Amino acid sequence: MHRLGFTVEAEAENSAARASTFTTLHNTVQTPVFMPVATLAVLRSQDTTAVEDLGFPVLLANTYHLLLRPGTDVFQKFGGIHKFMNWKRSILTDSGGFQVFSLSKDVKITEDGAVFRSYHDGRKILLSPETSIGTQKIINSDIMMAMDQCIPSTSELSLCRDAADITARWAERSIAARGDSHQSIFGIVQGACFPELRKMSAKQITSLPFDGFAIGGLAVGETEDERKDMTEFTASLLPRNYPRYLMGVGTPIDLLEGVHRGVDMFDCILPTAMAQQGVAYTSHGRMELRRGIYKFQDRPLDENCSCPACSRYSRAYLHHLT
Repeated sequence: MHRLGFTVEAEAENSAARASTFTTLHNTVQTPVFMPVATLAVLRSQDTTAVEDLGFPVLLANTYHLLLRPGTDVFQKFGGIHKFMNWKRSILTDSGGFQVFSLSKDVKITEDGAVFRSYHDGRKILLSPETSIGTQKIINSDIMMAMDQCIPSTSELSLCRDAADITARWAERSIAARGDSHQSIFGIVQGACFPELRKMSAKQITSLPFDGFAIGGLAVGETEDERKDMTEFTASLLPRNYPRYLMGVGTPIDLLEGVHRGVDMFDCILPTAMAQQGVAYTSHGRMELRRGIYKFQDRPLDENCSCPACSRYSRAYLHHLT
């Protein structure tokens, strides 16, 4: 049973771009949609009211980090993440697979799952499809992600094939672990930059009863042109009547390129990471606010934007803060 009620509302004539809606247990989401990353159930330097005021309908939280801190017992106490962080809209949780790949040293991948050491207390942890989905069920997110194996997109063919194969087997176990939960779950297509592997993975993943499908394994080493090509190719393999999610991609131009190729959902740490470095994305392009040129500028950051930063503060003040 499809748990999201996904509907394509409009489609472009000269590209694969489309507008759609889906409904979770908390709200209706219009796409294309960007999901800010609230790693530890918080968006850096923002409270939930500010994020709501900016209009974001979905946040992404990281299962890997939340499993380590505060831990599942806290979410059991609160009945899930929404009450814990006072967020009344949708939340998508990733499986933890990417964080194991990117953050853990000496990680060991077996058929059972990924064995890694906690950065919090040093204990060994097995993150399997069952523990990943079990944790996401306790977190009680609106959308869960199936466990996958993410490897550098520049890896050799045999390694990429192995990763796509184990991702397919873990996808089946993730579906089984979901059981009769009310939560939606997305499957992830892997295959790096090999079209034949992407085609194989898409066939395997779309044969399973997921509520949406993600394009994984990009923005991890490939060129910009390769990313565009693989996004377009993979999106074309996914069913029209399900949401398509491009994972970990989030510059303004990347979002436009993804929408052009038929993608509905995006997430990335880049906006908050860049903000911490004094970088702002505006309708004029990228601005580096630490530069001295902005020290005396009594102008809005972007005259075409009505967000709190642009409507309330001068470039000089934002330069001062950075």
